[in-house]
Amino acid sequence: MTKKFDIIALGRACIDLNAVEYNRPMEETLTFKKYVGGSPANIAIGSAKLGARVGFIGKIPDDQHGRFIESFMNDAGIDTSQMFVDQKGHKAGLAFTEIKSPEECSILMYRDQVADLYLAPEEIEEEYIKQADLLLVSGTALAQSPSREAVLKAISYARKNQVKVAFELDYRPYTWQTSEEVAVYYSIVAENADIVIGTRDEYDEMEGQKGGNNQLTIDYLFQYRPELIVIKHGVAGSYAYTKDGGIYQAGSYKTNVLKTFGAGDSYAAAFLYALNTGKNIETALKYGSASAAIVVSKHSSSEAMPTVSEIEQLISEQS
Repeated sequence: MTKKFDIIALGRACIDLNAVEYNRPMEETLTFKKYVGGSPANIAIGSAKLGARVGFIGKIPDDQHGRFIESFMNDAGIDTSQMFVDQKGHKAGLAFTEIKSPEECSILMYRDQVADLYLAPEEIEEEYIKQADLLLVSGTALAQSPSREAVLKAISYARKNQVKVAFELDYRPYTWQTSEEVAVYYSIVAENADIVIGTRDEYDEMEGQKGGNNQLTIDYLFQYRPELIVIKHGVAGSYAYTKDGGIYQAGSYKTNVLKTFGAGDSYAAAFLYALNTGKNIETALKYGSASAAIVVSKHSSSEAMPTVSEIEQLISEQS
């Protein structure tokens, strides 16, 4: 039976305010350009741009920013019927970005009492989730209640209805109270996901350690549900491991880097899209790496998400 959605993403949709003036500190930056941001929203937008059928579950504020987010995602072709409007005065998260140089980028976050972390478990609909091939959840949504419980409920519905779960670790330190809390909730979700994607540093957070290695990570997670684990090592490329012992690797692609943010979201969108359309794991890794390279060369994260032809062109040019 063909499902209505290739992917449903769950979590935050917020506002990115990216510095228009490059090569200067934020103290001296006077102009910013507004985009939709937030890892799950960016992955949804990236997936839709690649041609996937996408749904989104989240909570947005009842104000101009909320309406901007919903309108942008609608225009991107994403089903927003499960984007709930917060009625208690919570606001959208704001991310101001500083672009000092391609190597020196930072983000100044405003995420106190943000609407996306008030997505409630009673707002998660089983009927909606069962219409997807894949449910994507991101780590930041686990940082506080009630969003944390909403994620766990969504995963339980996915498991019940044979919907695959992808967990994008998406670790943002400013959202969490303690490192122990990160390790507890990341481990619970990773152990119950089919696909886990993150950087080496993010896996270290999940494991409550520094300087971990890939073998220890896969030895741990393959005791549980995951079938596929992707571990990213920045410019050194990325590795994928399968439960049956397969190991795959892809390098990074050369590009004119403008900024460092947005790469992980574009990577996840393209990697999952490639898998869903029947590409092998090695090809999916290349799709992810090429997509990330394209986005870091552009000003935005969401609007810069590439098309399939742009990804395939970069792969062919550098193969």
